[in-house]
Amino acid sequence: MILRKVKNPFRGLDGYNCFGCSPDNENGLNLRFVDEGEYLTASWTPKKYFQGYSNLLHGGIQSTLIDEIASWYVYAKLKTAGVTSKLEVRYKRPVFTDKGDIKLKARLIEMRRNLADIEVELLDSDGKICVTGTVQYFTFSEKVAREKYWYPGSDAFFDTE
Repeated sequence: MILRKVKNPFRGLDGYNCFGCSPDNENGLNLRFVDEGEYLTASWTPKKYFQGYSNLLHGGIQSTLIDEIASWYVYAKLKTAGVTSKLEVRYKRPVFTDKGDIKLKARLIEMRRNLADIEVELLDSDGKICVTGTVQYFTFSEKVAREKYWYPGSDAFFDTE
């Protein structure tokens, strides 16, 4: 399988400061993504200031991680933009802020017209599934995505080889 880093084509756009993905948001998650075939993935190191209880990653941050990778799945894999219409999260085991990197894995479950159901797993540093999520995205046509949602086209997310 060929792994491809996903580029962030929004960097440098006036007003771009996304909490989830902007590499320049010093208070954000600074997520970066990799295309791994069926999956879009991300590795992320939790910071202590994202905790709820002592050394536990806040549940809202976990939900944000799930929503963010799903949105990038829409950009990079479905080749358009969209908005979250539904987010279901199941917390199965604690996610610690002091146990190393976590991994996110997103894949498409089903596409019905313009509704994309995306499954996300959040795994701890031991590879155990801690959280699962299903995100339903309302996707736009590429024309609308380009005109209203700053979608730069699918080629902008990958280096040409």
